[in-house]
Amino acid sequence: MPRQSNRLLVPGCAQAINQMKTEIAGEFGVQLGANTTSRANGSVGGEITKRLVFMSESGI
Repeated sequence: MPRQSNRLLVPGCAQAINQMKTEIAGEFGVQLGANTTSRANGSVGGEITKRLVFMSESGI
């Protein structure tokens, strides 16, 4: 069974993902960090996934 890794498939995309994460957290009124609930942090991650899927499907 192959091991999973968290390496990025597209070099340089980390900055774009972090910017998206910050924007979404601001929209949701969530302050990201260890002191925030996993539900609040997870809502930001879920929204990132939704937007990335939408962007992929629409060919942006």
